[in-house]
Amino acid sequence: MDELLERVRLGLDRVEARAAYAAASEGDALLVDIRYAALRDRDGLIPGALVVERNELEWRLDPQGSHRAAEATSHDLRVVVVCNEGYASSLAAASLRQLGLHRATDLVGGFQAWKAAGLPVTT
Repeated sequence: MDELLERVRLGLDRVEARAAYAAASEGDALLVDIRYAALRDRDGLIPGALVVERNELEWRLDPQGSHRAAEATSHDLRVVVVCNEGYASSLAAASLRQLGLHRATDLVGGFQAWKAAGLPVTT
């Protein structure tokens, strides 16, 4: 698993928490929180992030899909996937790239890094 994760991450332009915050604040990236409900309930939410559970991610982010989220406007959309600690999000971002979302990436350290950086969180 570690080797797969390493290979996947070579193809991603992963972002740190403060850079993700700046990109989202400027409208240059869509943050997508894929954590399951219990983690969101326990730790809170990133304001403005689109919440899409992992098992629905590809369906909701495919810009040509019939079940897409309104935010999934184009294959050029910069998506920053957020999981709890930055592992599942790497695999999820790689999957989005296979759908043609060529700017998809993930947040280094996940939600926990976001929170540790003192960035906004709502409960």
